[in-house]
Parts: sequence; C-alpha cells; structure tokens
Amino acid sequence: MSEDPLETIIMQTINGAIATIPGYLEEIKENKDTLKVENAQEFVYGIVMGMALGMSGAILSAQDKPPTVEDQMRVRDIIYKHIPEIRERIFS
Repeated sequence: MSEDPLETIIMQTINGAIATIPGYLEEIKENKDTLKVENAQEFVYGIVMGMALGMSGAILSAQDKPPTVEDQMRVRDIIYKHIPEIRERIFS
C-alpha cells in the first residue's frame, strides 16, 4: 500500500466502492423494470466513480484548510490511474 496517507484513504474508498459492484449489478438485474437502466455496467461504473470522487472530495473538505485546486487535481489523478482496474472489475 502507498505511504501517502491521502492515497491510502482514497484506495480504501475505491476498494469499498469496488466491493459494491456485484450487489449493484444484481440489484439492477432484479429490478430492471423499475430502474429502467439500459446498460447496467456503465450505470454501475458511474456509481463507483461517483463514490470514489465524492468520498475523496469529502475527505479533502474535512481538512483544516480548504482544498486547493492542486489538492483536487491530485485526488482526481489518483482515482483516474485506477480506472482500468475499476472497469476490469465491472466489465469482465
């Protein structure tokens, strides 16, 4: 695991989001008439990315000082470098 505390927290968030993938896919399958989701995998990808970006943004906001643009870009870059792994888990 990373020695960077922020990256460690972001990775925990991503891993938690990834763990929800099977449940979301099953939920969509079981409730397709109600949810009317055309592409379950893309929908879940959006959920997972939203969770990762949203929770990481919340972590930044909880710091003593407001997050800088550089802080926000760093978080985005950390998350974006894990997109292939996230997509692999959803689309395989």
